[in-house]
Amino acid sequence: MTPRVGIVGCGLIGARRARALAGATLVACADVERGRAQAVAESHPGTRSVEHWRDLVADADLDIVVVATTNDALAEIAIAAIDAGKHVLVEKPAGRSVAEIDRIADAARRRGRLVRVGFNHRYHPALQAARAIVEAGAIGPLMFVRGRYGHGGRVGYDREWRADATRSGGGELIDQGVHLIDLSGWLLGPFARVDGAAHTYFWDMPVDDNAFLRLTTAAGQVAFLHVSCTEWKNLFSFEIYGRTGKLHIEGLGGSYGVERLAHYQMRQEMGPPDTTIYEYPQGDRSWELEFAEFLEDIRLGRQPAAGLEAARAALAVVEAVYAGSTRS
Repeated sequence: MTPRVGIVGCGLIGARRARALAGATLVACADVERGRAQAVAESHPGTRSVEHWRDLVADADLDIVVVATTNDALAEIAIAAIDAGKHVLVEKPAGRSVAEIDRIADAARRRGRLVRVGFNHRYHPALQAARAIVEAGAIGPLMFVRGRYGHGGRVGYDREWRADATRSGGGELIDQGVHLIDLSGWLLGPFARVDGAAHTYFWDMPVDDNAFLRLTTAAGQVAFLHVSCTEWKNLFSFEIYGRTGKLHIEGLGGSYGVERLAHYQMRQEMGPPDTTIYEYPQGDRSWELEFAEFLEDIRLGRQPAAGLEAARAALAVVEAVYAGSTRS
């Protein structure tokens, strides 16, 4: 039987999720702004808009609930959906704190449901290819990674929900930062030490617009990360350094530029490396590939690779940085 999906939160991300269900069927959607739910329903024939999210998660016709709301509602809705017997894909960061993640995990264990967290960056083709190169041992043991990710906001950005600490749980670090933290942990493993600082340099808001991190594994590998919403030209750059080579991913498509992977392979005599450049100009399929894997997780009864454990690890880093930072 084709899995049946309901979506809570029909803004930009929810609408994108609706278009990337990898063969599953969208049955119902809900949003605090009914018009947004109706717009998504109208663009997917056979889908109904539901007035309240509680009615949606209780719907016996649904197998999976996608939660794509503001951060303050993620955990509450995810737990309600799990308690109603649904599998859940919850957008990153999955909650505003480690405590909220733990409550979702407790519900999932109690009800025997699967939860995937929306770390779709893992499914971009350049990052998938880079991981395959790393796992093949082509650049040798990993030494460190260096990541930068940022955008420039827009007029009024500091008056939107992401600038409200109660609703968001933080600023740029909890927003785009968790993607870089997740990608770094995906490659290097758990971090034993967290050093960092979060600052507000430009925007008139009580949350951070820049964060700087140094994350260290027990083996001494380091992730140097910078996230920013004062990056006036949108930027994604992720470099992976091995003992015998380097991988550099740039761009995510759209305003971030064409997605590229550069593979620099050290020569025995050293000097300029052998260089291979891959470009991925096609549209972003990461959302669809991620959901397809979740459908397979459900079919096989396996825990998602990008699940609550990954979200908890990312938020533990966020909390450690915030605890040690004075925002100015």
